[in-house]
Amino acid sequence: MARRQTRQPGTSPRVARCRPSLAWLLLLLICLAGMPAIGDWLIASLETTPPLDLQHPVQADAIVVIGAGIIRQSPDYGGDTTNAAGLERLRYTARLYQATHLPVVTSGGHPLGGRAEAAVMADVLRVDFHIPVIWTETASRTTRENAMDCRLRLPADIHTIVLVTHAWHMPRAAWSFRQAGFNVIPAPTGYSGFHLRRWQNWLPQATGWDNTAIACHEWLGIIWYHLLQWPVISRLAIQENQACKLASNG
Repeated sequence: MARRQTRQPGTSPRVARCRPSLAWLLLLLICLAGMPAIGDWLIASLETTPPLDLQHPVQADAIVVIGAGIIRQSPDYGGDTTNAAGLERLRYTARLYQATHLPVVTSGGHPLGGRAEAAVMADVLRVDFHIPVIWTETASRTTRENAMDCRLRLPADIHTIVLVTHAWHMPRAAWSFRQAGFNVIPAPTGYSGFHLRRWQNWLPQATGWDNTAIACHEWLGIIWYHLLQWPVISRLAIQENQACKLASNG
């Protein structure tokens, strides 16, 4: 006697037939996301801002460098220090300072507790690069807050800034600082490049997943920021703060 097939209650035959196909599709997407060629292509779609040409004079009021993360209680440094991505930004900031001698601003709060990232970055610039830091913005948790809090805390006569961050982060960062009222001269660094020639770049690797995650995070952030469109209260707070500074200076 043939055994009757049983299925779980609430599961339709169509759903049961689709499950293997969905599982294979998910596996394919995971493999594609891990290919460095795909990750590099996604990153390259963000790295559209050209490098800053230091052969020409830079007309700006300050250099603002955005944090990229820190290492808590690093045993080799005896405390908090900036991570590798942050060090890339600080190294380029040092070069910009040597070329322009503009005052430097570090921006980054402490969303996970501990010392503010801006303070750690300032220490690295002073100790390791011998670069003075004039202002530190220590309250922000996001790129949007980097921009808004810099506008709230910096002097009102700081209008044009040289903005330092990774090339893949520059579209969202520059847009945010312009929305906060700054004139922005982008100074991107850490270009990742787009490599297709090596066959190994079509095999899933950790670097591929890393770049895909970064690119997806940035594109989602760009879409979210444009949908958010900066609530009016933020702009009013910035304008009120600027008016108070101008009044106190007068």
